[in-house]
Amino acid sequence: MAKVIDHLKQAEKTLFSFEILPPTTGESIQTLFNNITPLMEFKPKFIDVTYHREEKLMKKTPSGLYEQRSVRKRPGTISICAALMHKFHVDTVPHILCGGFTKEETEYALIDLNFLGIDNILALRGDAMKSDTSFIPTSGGHKYAADLVTQIHNMNKGTYLDDELMNPTPTKFCIGVAGYPEKHFESPNIKTDLLHMKQKVAAGADYIVTQMFFDNKKFFDFVERCRAEGINVPIIPGLKPITRKSQLYDIPSRFFIDFPVDFTDAVLKCKNDEEVKQVGIEWSINQCRELIKNKVPCLHFYSMGKATSITKIASALY
Repeated sequence: MAKVIDHLKQAEKTLFSFEILPPTTGESIQTLFNNITPLMEFKPKFIDVTYHREEKLMKKTPSGLYEQRSVRKRPGTISICAALMHKFHVDTVPHILCGGFTKEETEYALIDLNFLGIDNILALRGDAMKSDTSFIPTSGGHKYAADLVTQIHNMNKGTYLDDELMNPTPTKFCIGVAGYPEKHFESPNIKTDLLHMKQKVAAGADYIVTQMFFDNKKFFDFVERCRAEGINVPIIPGLKPITRKSQLYDIPSRFFIDFPVDFTDAVLKCKNDEEVKQVGIEWSINQCRELIKNKVPCLHFYSMGKATSITKIASALY
């Protein structure tokens, strides 16, 4: 198996990749396999698997009282990565978060990944829990993604948390990080956001994959600003075709991004979600063609486990 950065360096044309959600608790992994099998036709070089941190829920006890419990609705990120590698012989990229992990738990997860031969990681701070108004670091964990990148990079140099280890074996992780063409919603401005981006790369990140966007100019401007700041690692555009009219409002409120006016007008004219899906496919194809023309290293699709639209887009491009 290979590292993402090696795939990007060796590619003679724009690569294809996508991201999936782990199945919900109790759901068969076969459902996931069935959903993504059509996408394997396009030979993705890697598949990202998201990690969903715990939620705090109030559960009623047999006594009738309520107690707070931690629940993970989509567990299994690491095992899913291993299963995908075994079934499809494809490289996988598990997401590792600051939120929900102590530094020790992070190290244990990295050791497991290393033993499994999974050499790629997307290092993220993660979102706040639904019960919190802002991100609160786990006690004994990392506050920023740059700190998580530093821990992973240190392990690549053979530096573990226990500094008394004798001749520890260095890991060999390829580290990806997130970028935000329209800035992270918590950053006060684009300049500050780029400073955080630069810190993650300086800490050891090998490549950047962006938040979804629907206006290519915002991606090209982001790349230009990164290069002006001396950020020279590969930058992969993240893409998502919309499939429902409700997403016209859900996506901007959840991900803090804008839709182009022309795109919005086209969606609003649709009579049903089947027409919306077609608009989403056509818009994404045009986006991708322009991105390929500008020699982006890879097209990375946020599939959320739904392959139909992305299959049609990939068929038009590859």
